[in-house]
Amino acid sequence: MSQTVRRAIDILEYVARSPRTQTEVGDHLGVHRSTALRILESLTEGGLARRLPDGRYAVGYRLAGLAHLAREQFGLRDIAAGPLRALGTACGHTVHLAALEDERIVYADKVDPADGVRLYAEIGRPVPLHTAGVAKAILAHLPPERAELLLADCDFAPRTDTTITDRGAYRAALETVRGRGWAVDDGEYESYVNCVAVPVRDCGGEVVAAVSVTALKARAGLDALIRDVLPDLLTTTETISRELGWRP
Repeated sequence: MSQTVRRAIDILEYVARSPRTQTEVGDHLGVHRSTALRILESLTEGGLARRLPDGRYAVGYRLAGLAHLAREQFGLRDIAAGPLRALGTACGHTVHLAALEDERIVYADKVDPADGVRLYAEIGRPVPLHTAGVAKAILAHLPPERAELLLADCDFAPRTDTTITDRGAYRAALETVRGRGWAVDDGEYESYVNCVAVPVRDCGGEVVAAVSVTALKARAGLDALIRDVLPDLLTTTETISRELGWRP
């Protein structure tokens, strides 16, 4: 990528967060004000940036229009398909993609291991909120009011000895997930299965989905998943998030 193009992208990301002056843009890029102005003028001429009455620069209306036109190209499942299959091949376990749809979380895709060991999760079906790692990974990063709305009808029924059956304990578990950035299912739905899950973010930084790696405990215990699989899972969710437009 040429230096000018890289700087133009950097400027667009910078002014998208908040309108900036020419001096602020130059300082952000580490270049002279004249260099920043030259790129800003090109972006403004192309409609990708605009100059406000107070002299600051903001994102241009044409950029918003292009994003609107291209929105159909950004289907979560299509974007995630390649990274999910690569992760499944690398780890040899079941990979799930769960998505936040209105006021529910559903399984959006699934990659089964090549050895034919298939675990329960039907695409399109709701995720069990109080047990699934993907549900915790999503709920932990939602505004508290929305998380509570999704959990309103959850009965916290016990499935195994490790199921979280208390709403207060579940809230505490979500705090832990929020702090470390990933969630687990420690045999909470089926005692012989465990998983680790990581959230996926969109262009606005909002969590819209989660990816999990699920394994039979006999093949990989929770500690093994965290040690051996979590690094690749984190890389996978970052790749998907970046394809959705997210930037750290």
